[in-house]
This record gives sequence, C-alpha cells and structure tokens, in this order.
Amino acid sequence: MPAGLPLIVGALVIAAAVAWAGARVTSAIRSMRVEKERDRALRLLGLFATALVAAERDPRTLLVWQPLARRARGLFAEEFAQLDRVTGGTFPFSDDRLQDAHARWTADWLAWERTHDADYKLKAAAVEQEMTVSGTSALARARLDAIEREKLEVYQRRYEEYIRVARALQGLGS
Repeated sequence: MPAGLPLIVGALVIAAAVAWAGARVTSAIRSMRVEKERDRALRLLGLFATALVAAERDPRTLLVWQPLARRARGLFAEEFAQLDRVTGGTFPFSDDRLQDAHARWTADWLAWERTHDADYKLKAAAVEQEMTVSGTSALARARLDAIEREKLEVYQRRYEEYIRVARALQGLGS
C-alpha cells in the first residue's frame, strides 16, 4: 500500500462527512423555513377568519379589512399563495365574496327603506287620525309636517351612507 493512500482515504472520508453534514444542515434550514412559512400562514388564517366573520355580519367591515389584507399579501406573498391554494381562491376576500357583500349591503338598504317608509306612514297616520277625531289644528298640522321633515332627513342621511359604502365596496374588487 502506498504511503499516501491512508492520508487520501482519510481526506476523502472527512470530505464526505463534511458534505453529508452540510447537506443535513441545509435540509434542516430548509425545513425550518418551510415550518415558519406554514406557521405564518396559519396565523394569517386565524387573523382573517375574524375578518370573514365580521364581514358576514356587516359588509362595511370590508372597507377596513380588505386594504389590510392587500397589504398583508404584499408582505407575506408565499404564505398567501399557500392559503390561496388551500382555499381555492383569493384569500381572504375573493371577488365573489366582495360582490356578495355589496349585494348584501344593497339588500339591507332596501329592507331598511321599506321599514323606514312603513314606520313614518304609521306616525303620520296616527296624527291624521287625531286630526280627523279632534279636528285639524295648527299644532296637529305642525306635528305632521315635523314627521315628514324627520322622515326625509333620516332617509337622506341613511341614503348618503348607503351610497358612500356601496361605492367603496365596488372599489374593493381587483
């Protein structure tokens, strides 16, 4: 056996051991990175689950949550891509979910509008009934006028809010 052969074999064994250790360290680092991404994705899922529940109750909450989600998508692109794959769409607010929120906001407005009209018709009818029974007085006429003004003022305030929120909800889509 040549004199340098054990030295070469020893060097090869050491090189193989270093390469093997390097591969193990690289694998461990990669595994830790994947685990961190998975942990962040899970945290984002939990955070935005709250937003999804809030948006179901009140579509206006999307005006706060959607811009926040958009910024978070920029910061955690890999995690959101993972959540998009798992949920089968843009997490947390797909275009369909945003459109549904707008439709729900409009349906809520129409229901409020009907109730508002009915409430004020009832108030006016009560005053008109009183006027029929006890005669038309200046006070009764003034009360009827006040009911009409109040009805219009409340309606206008609510309609302005409806329009402002509806436009903002439409603007949230992609």
